[in-house]
Amino acid sequence: MPHLLRVGLVGAGANTRLRHIPGLRAIADVTIVSVCNRRRESTAQAAAELNIPRTFERWEDLVADPEVDAVVIGTWPYLHAAVTRAALKAGKHVLTEARLSRDAAEAHQMLADARAHPALVCQVVPSPYGLKGDAVVRELLSTGFVGEVREVHVVGRTAALADPAAPLAWRQDESLSGYNMLTLGILHETLLRWLPQPESVRAIARAFIAERIDPASGARRPVGTPDAVHILTELPGGAIGSYHFSGVTPFGQGSSITIFGSDGVLHYDLDADRLRGASRIKGVSAARSEELVDIPIPPEKAGGWQVEADWVRSIREGAPVRFTDFASGVAYMEFTEGVARSARTGYAVDLPLEG
Repeated sequence: MPHLLRVGLVGAGANTRLRHIPGLRAIADVTIVSVCNRRRESTAQAAAELNIPRTFERWEDLVADPEVDAVVIGTWPYLHAAVTRAALKAGKHVLTEARLSRDAAEAHQMLADARAHPALVCQVVPSPYGLKGDAVVRELLSTGFVGEVREVHVVGRTAALADPAAPLAWRQDESLSGYNMLTLGILHETLLRWLPQPESVRAIARAFIAERIDPASGARRPVGTPDAVHILTELPGGAIGSYHFSGVTPFGQGSSITIFGSDGVLHYDLDADRLRGASRIKGVSAARSEELVDIPIPPEKAGGWQVEADWVRSIREGAPVRFTDFASGVAYMEFTEGVARSARTGYAVDLPLEG
C-alpha cells in the first residue's frame, strides 16, 4: 500500500486550483495539509475555500514543517528558486510552477541543488502544449518523415495585452517574472522535446504599449517585459529557426510549430492539437503542393495532462521525471535569457550562456 504523502502549497493561484489540487486529490493516499499565500487574508480564504486544514503566514515555516513531505510551489517565478532550495534543504520533494525561475543563474542553482539531493523528486510544471501529439511527432521525426531538418517556425500570437487600458500584469513586472516574456518559454520547451537547443539567438523586442497602470499604486509605470518579440536561431547541424511572439495582435492569433525538412513538413496547431504534414518519402501528400494533410493522433498514442500523477509516481516508484525535469527548465531559461540579452544589445548571443 502506498505511504501517505502530505503536501503543502506555497501559493494557491489559478493553476494550482485548476490543475494541481484536483489532480493530487484524485490520487490515493495523497493529502493536502497546508497552504501559505502572499497575504494572511488570502491564505485564510484559500484554506476555507479549498478545505485545507493548516495555514502559515510565512512560506519558510510551511517548508520547514515536519508534517509536510512534499511542496507544490504555485507562486510567480520570483520565489521559485528560494522556495525550491529551502524545500530541498528541508528534505521535501518539489513540484514548482513554470517558468522554472527568473533567470538562467537561478535555474542553474536549482538544478545543482536538485542534483545534490538525488533522493528527492524535483519537477517543474510542463508546457501543456503538444502533450497530446508528442509521441506521434517523435515517431515521425525519428523515422525520417521530414528528412533533414532545415527550418523551424514557432508562432505564439495572442491579444492578451492588446488593450492599452488594461492594468500592468505580473508577467510584465520583471521583478516578479524575470526574463520570462509572453509564451516564449512555454513554446520553446515544447519544441525542445523534439529538436535540440539552438546554438545562437538573435532577437528584436518591443513594448508597443510601453506604460500601464500599476494596480498596486494606481500610477502609470513602464512595463518590464516586451509585448512583441521576433527571434532568429541557429540549430546544431545548420538548421535555422524563426519565432514570432506577440501579445498585442487583435486579429490573427494562434500558436503553432512548423518543422520543414528536405523531404517533408510537419505543422502542429498547438491550440487545436491538430497535426498536419506532407512527406515525399512517406507517401503523405496532398493534391496541391501548398496543402497539408491531417495526420491522426491515435488514442493509444495520445498524451495528456497527468502532471500530478507523474510527480507522485516518481516519488513513490522512482520513475524518472520527463515532463518536465529541471535540466529542461535550465535549457529554456538559458534560451529566454539569451533572447533578452540579444534584444538589449542588438547582437547574437551564443548558447549555452557565458556568465
